[in-house]
Amino acid sequence: MQIIFITGGQRSGKSSYAQKLAESLSENPVYLATSRIWDDDFKKRIERHKQDRGDNWLTIEEDKELSKLIFKDNVVVLDCVTLWLTNLYYDNKYDIDKTLQDAKREFNALVNQDFILIVVSNEIGMGIHADNESARKFTDLQGWINQYIASLSDDAWLMVSGIPVKIK
Repeated sequence: MQIIFITGGQRSGKSSYAQKLAESLSENPVYLATSRIWDDDFKKRIERHKQDRGDNWLTIEEDKELSKLIFKDNVVVLDCVTLWLTNLYYDNKYDIDKTLQDAKREFNALVNQDFILIVVSNEIGMGIHADNESARKFTDLQGWINQYIASLSDDAWLMVSGIPVKIK
């Protein structure tokens, strides 16, 4: 098992970097999409991401239960932790403790396999202070799960203006 963690702000180049890295490691990488289609804007984003990937990609959509997927000897891009965590947080009725516990359990079960996992996540705590309690709790939750995944990772990258900066 190898875990490569890629984090950064919105539109920092995380997904593009992850996809290029995956293509350098495999002729047929797997894209693990965690987004739900919340509105028309999300639908457009998803379609744009699909167009960015070639026909050599296998796309699997799973919004919560990552542990049920089997990826033996594959190169997998999990894009992204933030959307996956949003789904868990929403379905757990904004219970931060249950969500963190569920996320760690699901992630641990996912990485209990032999494959290369490239994890894309957002650094949302570097922006403005959220104006409501739920958003502040989610920012904390995102920070904690990022720390957890980064601690398990073999390599970690911070994307800044499209430039990868190695942090681990």
